[in-house]
Amino acid sequence: MEILSPNAGVALIGAGYWGRNLVRNFHSIGVLKAVVDPSPPVQEWLKRDYPDIKIMDALAQALTDESVRGIAIATPAETHGNIVREALLAGKDVYVEKPLCLSEREGEELISLAEECGKILMVGHLLWYHPVLEALHNLIKEGRLGRIRYIYSHRLNMGKLRREENVLWSFAPHDVSIILGLLEEFPEEIQAHSGNYLHQKIADVTVSLLSFPSGVKAHIFVSWLHPFKEQKLVIVGDQQMAVFDDTLPWERKLALYPHKVEWRGKIPEAVKAECQYVDVPQYEPLRAECEHFVHCMATRQRPKTDGYEGLRVLKVLNACQKAIETGGKIVPADESGADQPYFIHPTAIVDDGVTIGKGSKVWHFSHILRESEIGPECNIGQNVVIGPSVTIGRNCKIQNNVSIYEGVTLEDFVFVGPSAVFTNVYNPRAEIPRMKELRTTLVKRGATIGANATIICGVTIEEYAFIGAGAVVTKDVPAHALVVGNPARQIGWICKCGHKLAQGQQCTRCGYHAP
Repeated sequence: MEILSPNAGVALIGAGYWGRNLVRNFHSIGVLKAVVDPSPPVQEWLKRDYPDIKIMDALAQALTDESVRGIAIATPAETHGNIVREALLAGKDVYVEKPLCLSEREGEELISLAEECGKILMVGHLLWYHPVLEALHNLIKEGRLGRIRYIYSHRLNMGKLRREENVLWSFAPHDVSIILGLLEEFPEEIQAHSGNYLHQKIADVTVSLLSFPSGVKAHIFVSWLHPFKEQKLVIVGDQQMAVFDDTLPWERKLALYPHKVEWRGKIPEAVKAECQYVDVPQYEPLRAECEHFVHCMATRQRPKTDGYEGLRVLKVLNACQKAIETGGKIVPADESGADQPYFIHPTAIVDDGVTIGKGSKVWHFSHILRESEIGPECNIGQNVVIGPSVTIGRNCKIQNNVSIYEGVTLEDFVFVGPSAVFTNVYNPRAEIPRMKELRTTLVKRGATIGANATIICGVTIEEYAFIGAGAVVTKDVPAHALVVGNPARQIGWICKCGHKLAQGQQCTRCGYHAP
């Protein structure tokens, strides 16, 4: 695990029922700087057991504390969205306990805001940090279970009864997250029923059925009115069956049953075999989750359970809630097509004939015109215009309000800052058509174009060149050159890492040697 600077740590918002566990883990890692919780009993406990951390009454205190680089949120679900937004706007990385928020639109906005701010957004789906789940995921990827046919999950207890959310929103996010991740697909339809026994408007028991495009079915049974604790996941494959029982000792948590069905003529016959236990390492999942957040803060790595994963879970939970409210009718899991290999915001327009690579995202009010090609893992910000017939490579980042017109090509890993503009006609006149006089522009791998820069058509920007904010580029830019001004002029060299170098200087990280 990468360790943060001693002067940059984490502040926890909410140290109640679950927050206490986060206090213990973040403190044991050595990154807990502050806890925000106005409750007098909580503050007394913190003063007694954790005298070295700051105790705060209000969120604003943590957001303005320069020693706090990350915010961890363990408050009621209905408060998550607002706290995440405030933390991101304050320039903090964010870890939020499930769910990300309650509204899908708000979830999309929070993801977009995190990317605009360049901040980590991680959702606390704890079981993805459980060693047993990691082992189970590997078994499925290796084909050890064969073709998956059916999954069911039980999360039952006679435990803490809540009034701020029903049992679906309290218990089921973990199970939804696991099932989506293990199957690596999104359901088509959902059906759900509930039982309300302690309060007429709050479900104490829910059963949800998820139907997937591959034909797999999954059901999730959750209840906080159960005589004993049960946390069990069963995966039925055509070669083996796996059971993850989190209430059992470590050595028996993951069991494989090599049961299968064989056909004798036209009669199916169950063939049973002895249970086999899978050996898995032993460590606390919550500590692993907290360490992963700290690692992502230090390295800027994308979290395993990022905002997009949280949004997918949120869509399924909302569909389950809708199915419950319609009396158990079948409802679509996502009318916006969340199972696509890329994400298109509902307000964006993508013309026919556009190709978009896997994992790319197109955000609010952007327009991708015909015959344009966007590579995989690109991020297209808000109010961006691309095309027609523009080619953009893989892993490019296009910030808000950028215009990239026909004749422009971006190679891989190009960064384009907010409000940058590419022209394609050298001497335009409104009354004289000149689209046949387009001059092509090429931006090569790894180049950066700063905010409000203008790239006059007909130039080539070589690998890892850096165009300063507001610069007007009128001629070719050499590889690794740093240029600024109007017209742009070279003032130095810049390495692959993005550090300015003097003439003849060598970067100690990437090894680039300035001419």
